[in-house]
Amino acid sequence: MGLFDGFRRPDFDGELARYRETPGAVLLDVRAPQEYAGGHVPGSQNVPLNQLPGQIGALMPDLGTPVFVYCLSGARSGRAAAFLRRMGYGQVTDLGGIAHYSGPVEK
Repeated sequence: MGLFDGFRRPDFDGELARYRETPGAVLLDVRAPQEYAGGHVPGSQNVPLNQLPGQIGALMPDLGTPVFVYCLSGARSGRAAAFLRRMGYGQVTDLGGIAHYSGPVEK
């Protein structure tokens, strides 16, 4: 492991392809509703980071659900991924920020 390995950003597009190949996976956008409305990855569900504790159980009652999380830059998705892991979700992938996404967006 190199000195700067912790600073590598996730491969958003590559991990998104893995999401699409994962049966039953949830794509979670943890940005604010206004950001989500401005453009989001098709098929994603919006649960803002500050609402995650109160809403995640209803959205994903099975702790085995594969979940792929993103935000704008990767900071909030990193916090959300850590929170989900602490909650017991075993298949959590932090995609990082949609700013590094090269595909189409929905509005």
